[in-house]
Amino acid sequence: MSETAKAIQPTFLPVGTGESQRQIAICERAAGRGAKNVSFVWLSGYRSDMSGTKALELDALAARLGIGCIRFDYSGHGQSGGDFTNGTISRWLEEALVVIDHTKPKTIVLVGSSMGGWIALRVVQELRKRKKAPTIAGLVLIAPAPDFTVDLIEPNLSDVERRSLAERGYFEEPSEYSPEPNIFTRALIEDGRANRVLNGIIETGCPVHILQGMEDADVPFSHSLKLVEHLPADDVVLTLVRDGDHRLSRPQDLERMLSAAEALALHNIP
Repeated sequence: MSETAKAIQPTFLPVGTGESQRQIAICERAAGRGAKNVSFVWLSGYRSDMSGTKALELDALAARLGIGCIRFDYSGHGQSGGDFTNGTISRWLEEALVVIDHTKPKTIVLVGSSMGGWIALRVVQELRKRKKAPTIAGLVLIAPAPDFTVDLIEPNLSDVERRSLAERGYFEEPSEYSPEPNIFTRALIEDGRANRVLNGIIETGCPVHILQGMEDADVPFSHSLKLVEHLPADDVVLTLVRDGDHRLSRPQDLERMLSAAEALALHNIP
């Protein structure tokens, strides 16, 4: 863990109103001036947070380049408030957009891991609807899981899990990454259908670099191949890591992520 990353203390931003209000933890490294006025925006995966290895390495890269880095925790994750079981793609997308609006970066490179890749694609779609929005210089998507509730969870539900969703509103499954089980709610799955991106052409208007492990047990590499098919208008690079797993957190994997992120950021630094 880099000392520069540890030195940044979070601030808290209220998102939502009334009973739905939650405090979102943000760690922001200020962007430089002029050509260096570009920021990475880190978008974590499901049940991950902004203090993970990839997020901290990205922040350390920003420090070395003299550019910005915006990290935050979704509600129910890390240092942010809110109940995890209230989380949906729409809710976490709202938080990502509010954080971007609050920090006001001029130019951004979105770096999304797993579910964060889905949210990154939705962030691009929402920002492109606006007249005034940050310039999106590129996307780095690590083991991206767009539409995972629709494509990867729903078709594989067991009878027991379907019954649990119907009767309890959620089901649990063991997690390889935590002693606590993964919890998938009916609200998350239903909301996922409303946020699908793999049902038509995705236009990001920027270069996209996808990093995908071929030994990924959570998101098969065929899912990234499918994503590429939905990005016909963009400059897309897909890097398949033959022995890579879902996390892609080994030193060689981190180097691939940092190289891709730096290359996209440097397009804005003459």
